[in-house]
Amino acid sequence: MKILAIDSSGLVASAAIVEEDRVLGAFSVNNKLTHSQTLLPMIDELMKTAGIDPAELDAAAVAKGPGSFTGLRIGSATAKGIGLALNLPVVEISTLEAMAFALYGTDRVICPMMDARRGQVYTALYRFEGETLVNVSPADACPVEDIIGKINELGLPVIYTGDGFPVYAEKVRSLTQTDFTEALPFQNRQNAAALGTLAVRYLKEGKMVTADAHVPDYMRLSQAERERAEKEKSQC
Repeated sequence: MKILAIDSSGLVASAAIVEEDRVLGAFSVNNKLTHSQTLLPMIDELMKTAGIDPAELDAAAVAKGPGSFTGLRIGSATAKGIGLALNLPVVEISTLEAMAFALYGTDRVICPMMDARRGQVYTALYRFEGETLVNVSPADACPVEDIIGKINELGLPVIYTGDGFPVYAEKVRSLTQTDFTEALPFQNRQNAAALGTLAVRYLKEGKMVTADAHVPDYMRLSQAERERAEKEKSQC
C-alpha cells in the first residue's frame, strides 16, 4: 500500500509517500513562495527521488481543512486531479487531526492551533488513548480565549502546536492555568508524513471518497463571501 499525502492547508507545503510500515520520502517547504509554485514540482521531484511510478500508488491523501482558503483549494485540486487521472480514492483528513497525530505518543492533551485571522484560531483538542487519537473537543474557529477556557476546565497538561501559538503566545501563556508546553519545531507545523501515516489507518478502515466527491472543509466563509453577505444584508 502506497499513499501520496499532501498538505498545503497552512504556511507549509508538504508532500510524502507513505507505506504501512515506513515513509518512503517526504518534502516540506516553509518559505514565502505560494503553494501553486511549490506543490506540483515538489510532488514530481518526490516521486522521482523515491523511485515511485504513479501507477504504484493506491490512494491520495489530503488535508481537507480547516486552513488557508487558497492553500486548501490548491491541495484539494491537486489531490482530485491525481485521483481522477490515476483512478485513485482520496483519503480526507482534518488538518487539525493530522497535526495532533504528529505528536504520537504524548500523554498530554494536544491543542493544534492555526491562525485564522480576525482574532480567531482554528483549533480542537485531542488525546491519545493507547494508539488511538481521540477527539476531546470538536474543531472550531473561535477566539483563542475560548479554547484556553476549555483547556482550563479539563485541568490536564496540554501541548500546543501550530502557527497560531506564536501569534497568540502572550495570551496563551497568561491565560492557561494548567501545565503546558509547546511542540518542537519539527513537530509544530503541517507534516504530510504524519498525515500519510494516519491515512494508512483510514484507508484500511474504508474511510475514503472518490476523487470526484472530495471537497475541502473551509469551516467558515471566505472574506469575499463574508463581505458579500454583509453587503446583501445592508441592502435589505
